[in-house]
Amino acid sequence: MRRSSVTARRLAAVSVSLAVAAGAVACGPEDNDAKATAGGADAKPAKGGTLTVLNSDPQQDFDPARLYTSGGGNVPSLVFRTLTTRNREDGAEGAKVVPDLATDTGRPSENATVWTYTLKKGLKYEDGTAITSADIKYGIERSFAAELSGGAPYLRDWLIGGADYQGPYKDKKGLDSIETPDERTIVFRLNKPEGEFPYLATQTQFAPVPEAKDTGTKYEEHPVSSGPYKVVENENDGERLTLERNTHWSASTDAERKAYPDKIDVRSGLDSSVINQRLSSSQGADAAAVTTDTNLGPAELAKVSGDKNLAERVGTGHFGYTNYIAFNPKVKPFDDPKVRQAISYAIDRSSVINAAGGSSLAEAATTYLPNQKSFGYTAYDHFPAGRSGNAAKAEELLKEAGHAKGLTVTLTHSNAKDFETSPEIATAIQDALKKAGITVKLQGLEDNDYSDKIHNARTEPGFFLAHWGADWPSGGPFLAPIFDGRQIVKDGANFNTGFLDDKSVNAEIDAINKLTDLDEAATRWGALDKKIGEQALTVPLFHPVYKRLYGKDVKNIVISDWTGVLDISQASVK
Repeated sequence: MRRSSVTARRLAAVSVSLAVAAGAVACGPEDNDAKATAGGADAKPAKGGTLTVLNSDPQQDFDPARLYTSGGGNVPSLVFRTLTTRNREDGAEGAKVVPDLATDTGRPSENATVWTYTLKKGLKYEDGTAITSADIKYGIERSFAAELSGGAPYLRDWLIGGADYQGPYKDKKGLDSIETPDERTIVFRLNKPEGEFPYLATQTQFAPVPEAKDTGTKYEEHPVSSGPYKVVENENDGERLTLERNTHWSASTDAERKAYPDKIDVRSGLDSSVINQRLSSSQGADAAAVTTDTNLGPAELAKVSGDKNLAERVGTGHFGYTNYIAFNPKVKPFDDPKVRQAISYAIDRSSVINAAGGSSLAEAATTYLPNQKSFGYTAYDHFPAGRSGNAAKAEELLKEAGHAKGLTVTLTHSNAKDFETSPEIATAIQDALKKAGITVKLQGLEDNDYSDKIHNARTEPGFFLAHWGADWPSGGPFLAPIFDGRQIVKDGANFNTGFLDDKSVNAEIDAINKLTDLDEAATRWGALDKKIGEQALTVPLFHPVYKRLYGKDVKNIVISDWTGVLDISQASVK
């Protein structure tokens, strides 16, 4: 995530439809037995039927240029194929990037500043015409148009000439940094080494768009499908999407999407309690229904856990996401590392997790990076607080910092009932710090005001709740936006909340970005996380766990560590 568009991706991560889906990570689904129990232990997925998707948030801006998704998204990836995509497997295997339209995940050269892809043979749109490299180039270029804004900002940052390009509607010449020497070859020239370009190529901006069929801002009403399904109806800006088979899609060119159902019926704008009730009852069409954005809350989970039949229909997933306390070291007393360390020691993670819904919905965090291999997770706990906080150590540090009689601070949080940055979490922190002689005053803000305040360098408070989600399962989009000093934004949306501008950190980020061996890069990201953690610029609190019901007739449950949610490209209902 980079700067201006990060907020959109962060919000997407909250609902985790990425799951909008955006992304997922490492512990994998805990309920692996769900796969066997869905539709009967010996049930095999079969083609046919209608899969219903019940969601809270409409699938707005159903244009590949405007979507901010990772791995191709969930509903979007049924229609839009990309150069690469996420591996559609359970757990850690699902955090890998694999070829989609391309024959491989990309061939780097010139120190990872040039990436070359070759398209598979026999690729076709829904109208039977061939998909070409020029269509992918055009699809990317139109994502630069101001009227189609909203997608990930990486291409603008990474492509040579991208920062000044305004899209094909104003500049028909296109980007010279994207070359198409023939119908199956596409070459990208970057202004700096980017070893994780294969991850970026999973974004929907890499979906092909035939220029002759481009209708600008109306394209979302009937985008031309390159995937197994085509849009036959789009009502109220994505509130109701009806997808049917694209008869020109061929499984022989697509190893990832199973496309079992004949039809996908997406119904959005529903209350979360209604969604969970319908999935629980599993009556009529709802027996073949899933959700990609609605979790079970604490009360609902308790009820479901007490019913064996319902418990067997709960999918568990993890998304690359961390909830944490952020400090602004420009604001006293947080300019003193000992004060930041004292708070780190005083935190009672058990009470925080209870406030987040309990251990079934949250896992304690002592590292900034999520605890999954693909991120480069390296275990550390620089300020061990145990399960309930280390008040004695916190008091000792406060005394060393000149606050022997205690300290009074203000914690800024959101009033949104999101179990992340909400009053419940803030109150748990308030109670824990009181034991260490720290009086915490709570400043609750409405969600928009809260977001504006904490992401503005001029108004950022000294002590506040925050969270971050990954654009793809790697340490890069987790650490760079938060800790790279060159990404500090003085006028605009700033996410480097600790205003860290450490030359050694910046240099290591650049060095890791040059690596095309993603396993090696992951190891380096983990080591960098551990190094940064010593400065106590954040206090990691917990990683969320996603618990979602699905209908009794849904089979072939796959929940990857990329998205953390049920992958509807794998589900069957027959």
